[in-house]
Amino acid sequence: MVSRMFRLETEVDRTRRDLLRTRLHETNTAASPVLRALRGTPGERELPLHVWALDDTGALAGGLVGHTWTTWLHVTYLWVDARHRGAGLGSQLLATAERIAKRERGCASVRLETWDFQAPDFYRKQGYDVVCVIPDYPPGITEYTLTKRLS
Repeated sequence: MVSRMFRLETEVDRTRRDLLRTRLHETNTAASPVLRALRGTPGERELPLHVWALDDTGALAGGLVGHTWTTWLHVTYLWVDARHRGAGLGSQLLATAERIAKRERGCASVRLETWDFQAPDFYRKQGYDVVCVIPDYPPGITEYTLTKRLS
């Protein structure tokens, strides 16, 4: 076995980051027939999906920011102004995004992350299942990953 010496560096380097991302993408594509089949197709790219709720003055009352990729909707942010909570606006935002993802983009599933003080119970009521729990992320808070099959 050959022993080698390496110099390790810790500075932020965008050029190396991009090179690393490209090489990881190539390695993953070579190893996975599913990812290989996606190369060069529209399904390979993430497409933004945003849903906004504006009140009668045009102010932001709530919104959902996410993206679709392959057959998945990933909800990144879902927020409703405190004045409008409890009126079903969050459910409407989520249902609209799910409907667009399924009907217009062919998505079969949704995934999202939330913290224990945010909305895990809300998502469970919307038909989501907890698939991962990470305690102390960040310290004192539990993070949940939830998924849902779109029917």
